[in-house]
Amino acid sequence: MTLSAADRAAGAMPRARLGTFYRAVWRWHFYAGLFALPFLIALALTGGLYLFKDEIELARHRDLLVVAPPAWALPADRLIAAAVEAVPGRAVKLVAPAASDRSIDIVVDDEAGVRRSVYVDPGTGKVLGSIPQDEKLAQVLRRIHSLAILGDGPNRVIEIVAGWAVILVVTGIYLWWPRGRRGGVVTIRETPGKRVFWRDLHAVTGIVAGGFVLFLAVTGLPWSGFLGDRLNAEINARGAGYPAYLWDAAPESSIPLGAVTEAGWTLEGSPVPSSAVSGHPALSVERALEAVRATGIAPGFTLALPQGAVGVYTASVFPDDITRQRAVHVDQYSGLVLADVGFADYGAGAKAIEWGINVHLGQEFGPLNQMLMLLACIAIVVMSLAAAVMWWKRRPARSFGVPPVPGNGVMAGASALILVLSLLFPLTAASLLAVAALEFIVRLLRRGTARA
Repeated sequence: MTLSAADRAAGAMPRARLGTFYRAVWRWHFYAGLFALPFLIALALTGGLYLFKDEIELARHRDLLVVAPPAWALPADRLIAAAVEAVPGRAVKLVAPAASDRSIDIVVDDEAGVRRSVYVDPGTGKVLGSIPQDEKLAQVLRRIHSLAILGDGPNRVIEIVAGWAVILVVTGIYLWWPRGRRGGVVTIRETPGKRVFWRDLHAVTGIVAGGFVLFLAVTGLPWSGFLGDRLNAEINARGAGYPAYLWDAAPESSIPLGAVTEAGWTLEGSPVPSSAVSGHPALSVERALEAVRATGIAPGFTLALPQGAVGVYTASVFPDDITRQRAVHVDQYSGLVLADVGFADYGAGAKAIEWGINVHLGQEFGPLNQMLMLLACIAIVVMSLAAAVMWWKRRPARSFGVPPVPGNGVMAGASALILVLSLLFPLTAASLLAVAALEFIVRLLRRGTARA
């Protein structure tokens, strides 16, 4: 394919064509890509796999997960006893089968302190096997995806990356804007041997992926350790989160739901009620299950067992159908429902955030949601790899290839605009100021060396 003179001119270095502000934006786009793209590739790969975690786990562990229906025929207490006999320790919760051909997952803290999922056929009581919970695919992918696998500190990096990703998209849109150019806007010119091919591939996939990057960055922030915690507290303080009034009639403990069992974003900080010690024996697990099922909770719920004399039975479920999210707390002695909260009870802010999270996870509108998010992950990887190849082909020999600094104070003005853009992400703003300060110091050192 032969390039026209106009397209060749459009592919030339921005410094020769569009002036100093373009160069300033280009420089910040380069920095944003330098910080964000390696993480975006990792996030896209782990996120793409997480979309199909259930399908992958079923293929890997069919012998543990699938049983002959009808599934549940034996009392829960007997199934728990079989699990603890096979894996000595303390049962802490069970995950009820979501379908008639699925096993029951009984979670046991074994004698070595390892939390294991023990799979039992609820029709026969046969123990099918066990897996450490930390080795489950969903757990592994989630910990890698959030960098929690490296500890709390690295987890904050994801929040910084989210802010840089927003900067990357906004500056990328400005650089992509056609300005009378025809090639490289929605079409890809030349062949893979040419730099302009990789520039166009990056630009075209980037403009498609950019919207998804913004959406995923914003909907992923509620999970972040710094901004996410503050957002949760602010929404609840304004009455737009979980409905605190539903706990008014129940004695509260200081234990949050997230410490007892897996919980959705809105409810993870909600308090777990306390049982009223009555001197009567505690309910059997089977009786507690009857009380929970009577509330109409969706299949596949998790039932956390009481821990201690004032502990409660806590059933929670967060299915693909967001409207069926539910958490139910039952007194371990009387069987009374102490608190029952579902999606319909959330405030407007919590509903909006939960909806965004559900789409982020590929759960909101079935397989179409999964495939849409998968295509977004693929576009992010292609965009990022194309950027790396384009940079490699463009950079001068023995140089990192940072775009040149524009003069006349334009870089400072562009930096101020970028800083304003990043203020929604405090950790990103702090990292941006650190980059700007480092660049300023390097420039001063270079000027001193030049004078010398």
